[in-house]
Amino acid sequence: MQPDFWHKKWQESDIGFHNSDAHTLLVKHFPALGLAAGSRVFLPLCGKTLDIHWLLAQGLQVVGAELSPIAIEQLFDELGVTPEITQLENLQHYRAPNIDIFVGDIFNVTASLLGQVDAIYDRAALVALPFDMRTHYTSHLKTITHNAKQLMICFVYDQSQLAGPPFSISDDEVKAHYDSDHRLKLLDSVEVAGKLKGQCPAFENVWLLDNSL
Repeated sequence: MQPDFWHKKWQESDIGFHNSDAHTLLVKHFPALGLAAGSRVFLPLCGKTLDIHWLLAQGLQVVGAELSPIAIEQLFDELGVTPEITQLENLQHYRAPNIDIFVGDIFNVTASLLGQVDAIYDRAALVALPFDMRTHYTSHLKTITHNAKQLMICFVYDQSQLAGPPFSISDDEVKAHYDSDHRLKLLDSVEVAGKLKGQCPAFENVWLLDNSL
């Protein structure tokens, strides 16, 4: 992950990756996690996604990690909430009722800082990272969340046709990262309307990673 790349995108509002609504595949498949109201859901590399608004509206607690303070300032503005901001080691902690966001390098987020996590929702993290960082990321994620169950959405396409991010994540790669710790189930595979970035045929795959081995 190159921090300057993402900081520049947020500074220039070059956020074509930001959806204007909660993701339809989140709304459709989130019940597969079987979470009760009040459960705490972790969103790695969350940006200011409207998925957070949707999760809060379901009575869930949200905890996120994000590199860009611009994204998180905009998130709280759009939520209409003024956060309490504190410095925790190398991270800034933005806090308000039912929401905690750690701003900085996700690899500085520890299990003790993160606290209890009942599930992970990853739509933007694995696909944002180059291949040589993804094993480090998934190992770190499993460590800080104690192998929490996960709903993950990733793209699959011919990487030779389009440079990421978002990067293509094959089924074999998903299994390589998670098969030893979770039961994996492919819940859905949906063709990207209008192609990825309007250029490349692609599918969005929705995975349930169950931790009840």
